[in-house]
Amino acid sequence: MLAILVTEFPWIFILLTSVLLLTGFYTNKYQLTGTITGIAALVLFTSPIFRAYKVANSLKQNLTETFGPHSGSDQTPFSFWKQFSLTKRVAARALRYNKNLTLDYYPSTISGSKPCIVVVHGGSWSGGDNKQLPELNSYLASIGYNVASINYRLAPNYKNPAPVEDVQDAMNYLRHHSEELHIDTGNFVLLGRSAGAQIALLAAYAYKQPGLKAVIDYYGPADMVWGYSAPANPLVMDSRKVMENYLGGTYKQATEKYAASSPLEFVNSQSLPTLILHGDNDVLVSPEHSRRLNIKLQQKGIKHFLLKLPWATHGFDYNLHGPGGQLATYTVERFLKFVTS
Repeated sequence: MLAILVTEFPWIFILLTSVLLLTGFYTNKYQLTGTITGIAALVLFTSPIFRAYKVANSLKQNLTETFGPHSGSDQTPFSFWKQFSLTKRVAARALRYNKNLTLDYYPSTISGSKPCIVVVHGGSWSGGDNKQLPELNSYLASIGYNVASINYRLAPNYKNPAPVEDVQDAMNYLRHHSEELHIDTGNFVLLGRSAGAQIALLAAYAYKQPGLKAVIDYYGPADMVWGYSAPANPLVMDSRKVMENYLGGTYKQATEKYAASSPLEFVNSQSLPTLILHGDNDVLVSPEHSRRLNIKLQQKGIKHFLLKLPWATHGFDYNLHGPGGQLATYTVERFLKFVTS
């Protein structure tokens, strides 16, 4: 959380450092040392902003080359002043999509039958719920998308493919109730974060879903076999234990299950368009997962885009208006317009 605060709320630390620098001029003791330290801190805290502008400078052109010209507003990918904006909340409605599981439904604020984004939360397959990071759900609803943020069965009590089956159940429910929910059943998109991205990718690549147009992967583990061989720093998370709880054993004990849960293994020439978003400083899910998925999609000729954020860590989209949050939201919006048009 501290890493997210520093990189996605940098203006707070810039302001605090500036105040300390100014007050330091009124004391003679350690003034030079304090000034040098303060200036170095300012450079570090402003780094995400400068690097966000650098990414933004090429992002529009890169997206146009991949998905074609943008017919919407002339929105900029990143603005310093937008960091102080607020997202208007859209009220969600809790719905039970099977006997034991619920989803939060954010209806489009624009009338008519609209596409539906199905959101799968993170939490290492064993925690979290569909209340996570609701700001993007509200934003997407405000620009004309229905959003269904789902709960699913958790490890260690339930193992893969139980969560993927829950995604299928949720989509079946949404299709069945499409008329009352004003859903365009020919325009579903899956969106997952972290462990939820693995579930969303697997559901998109390995299972046929009527009307599913694309999948969005926020910093998800795409290669479970490689991920087990290169675990996260144990001081951060025991990623092998997390995977064992989800898949029912070590790699030697459940080799086939690791391959069967790796979305990358199911990519073929018929796979769905994919958007990948990952921070290069992610210490929980290595950006190597996204690099490998990106290469596999290239090899199979699948329309896709990888947004790499050099300063960002895991969960960078916690602040929708931070440097990473703005760039990711802009990219997601462009991608959705391409796949649901």
